[in-house]
Amino acid sequence: MRCLKSLISPVRMRIHLKFILVILIVLGTITTLTYWIRCGDITSAPFDHLHRSSSKAGMKGNLYSLDSEDDNFLENDAGPSVQEEFPWIRTRGGLKILDDIDCHINEEYTVSCKQESGEVFVPFSFLHEYFEVYGKVVQHNGEKHFEWQHSYSKVYYPRGKYDPHGVFMWFENYNVGVRDRVLCISGTEGVPVSTQWDPQGHFYPIQIAQFGLSHFSKNLTEKTPSIKLLDAGEMLTSTQWTMFTNGQTKFPLKRVFEKIAQKKVLEFKTDGSDTDSGFTITSKEDSNHMILAFDLMMKANVTLSVTILGGKHTIYKLHYVMTNSLLSAQEKEVFFGIGTSRDWMKITRDLIVDLQKGLMLVKTSKKETKPRSPRVRDITLRGWGYIDNITLCSSAHMAHFFAAANWFVRHQDEEGGWPIMVSRRLFPGMADLAPGWYSAMGQGQAISVLTRAFKVTGNMTYLYTAMKAVKPFKVQSESHGVMTTFAGKYVWYEEYPTIPSSFVLNGFIYSLMGLYDLKMTCTHKDCKEVTKLYEDGMISLKKLLPLFDTGSGSLYDLRHYTLGVAPNLARWDYHTTHINQLLLLSTFENDPILKSVADRWIGYMKGKRAAHN
Repeated sequence: MRCLKSLISPVRMRIHLKFILVILIVLGTITTLTYWIRCGDITSAPFDHLHRSSSKAGMKGNLYSLDSEDDNFLENDAGPSVQEEFPWIRTRGGLKILDDIDCHINEEYTVSCKQESGEVFVPFSFLHEYFEVYGKVVQHNGEKHFEWQHSYSKVYYPRGKYDPHGVFMWFENYNVGVRDRVLCISGTEGVPVSTQWDPQGHFYPIQIAQFGLSHFSKNLTEKTPSIKLLDAGEMLTSTQWTMFTNGQTKFPLKRVFEKIAQKKVLEFKTDGSDTDSGFTITSKEDSNHMILAFDLMMKANVTLSVTILGGKHTIYKLHYVMTNSLLSAQEKEVFFGIGTSRDWMKITRDLIVDLQKGLMLVKTSKKETKPRSPRVRDITLRGWGYIDNITLCSSAHMAHFFAAANWFVRHQDEEGGWPIMVSRRLFPGMADLAPGWYSAMGQGQAISVLTRAFKVTGNMTYLYTAMKAVKPFKVQSESHGVMTTFAGKYVWYEEYPTIPSSFVLNGFIYSLMGLYDLKMTCTHKDCKEVTKLYEDGMISLKKLLPLFDTGSGSLYDLRHYTLGVAPNLARWDYHTTHINQLLLLSTFENDPILKSVADRWIGYMKGKRAAHN
């Protein structure tokens, strides 16, 4: 009997478990079908992903939310339902239903829209293009919202009164070397080679000046650089260099006294014919030390190669070669010509910029042009030459700045200008600018570089070069200068000295900044004319500013006045440049018009418009 009872108990237990399992399956099926039916009724639309919001008009609490990642929605249980509180909203499955409606735009074309109870919803993709507005969905504190902006650009408010020997405007935010229009940093000159208006590359004074001014400004605003000296001729401790002979005749690398340098330097000597041979020094520095600087005197067939480790152990090689060729690349190797001079040269290279510019020449993906966490593995010397002060740095802004300042000293012509050696066509109806034209903006920004170089060094060569650069400001644009007049009365300095005149606003203000920097630097009697040129220009700026105001933005130039064509509206980045310039001028020019115009133009960036009748 006991055996029978013990047998029956497990059987009953199995029956109970099966019964419970059947009930769970039935309930699960019913629940699934219910949700499937409800979810099947949801209408898909661009406006389906509705997020929590509270109305400024007095709507209470959170209406509903929808997580766009898992397509589940949660109704707010803390208050009345959407239908109870807002009966005019039709819902299905807890979501608002929007009806399709066509929007006929100015009787020209049609856009698919949505509407509900007389309210029409237009796609933002259309609004973006039509009204040139900008927006994106962002997440903050776990909540998503849509940010709407009328401008994509940024205003830089002055930190204080402008210092003509300090940070130049807002240029510490620029990195000129990585710009798309910069082909590379020249291995012989140390300044940008521009592809603007000429894909083959040329030296563009404006770009070179901005390169110098940005590095000067970064030097004042960034922390002191970290510098690691790898080797120098006068180092007391011997640095480990590895010799790879590969069967060649080679002298060991040695420390010798060099007569011109008047000190001990490193002499290296190979026949330079085999890329697998040379003297190599390894580096243990991290990815923060990607500026290479060294003093070099070349004798024959010199190549300095840098091996760079990128992400996933990818190896890149930069070669600085004794040649006048500019730049070439193949696969993961980049070649820069550093000239054929046999004099001592101080070379400073941004290895990341050099690598990026070289890889851009190779058909590759953008990811490969920007190696992750690159660092220098080793440096190899080939050929015959002398080298000293091999250094890796986190930055070398002043070296780049003086490369620009010295370029302006070397390349100024007899007329005091830096001719731009490419043709430029600004607009049909204006005569093309033939190669050799000057730019007031280029002249002004070059002056700003040179006055700062003089202030740092006390070297009068920089000041004399800046003073000489004023000459084109006194010559009419028709006579190969940069000066013109508006209505025969107001002096203007042309960024593009076209015929008829174009009156470009931002270039004119940049030229005034250069004249101001020189006015505040030079106390010599010959500099009095600089003061007059600046003051005449400021009078013109204040009088003509209203002509650049459209009531909703600013104008790039006044071609509509000189040619009788449609106005040339400034895009937002030029509009903010105008604002930034006026705000900076207002820190030392005691005239409220500069600040008031800047404030009004800032309002245009937020959708404000001038009043109408």
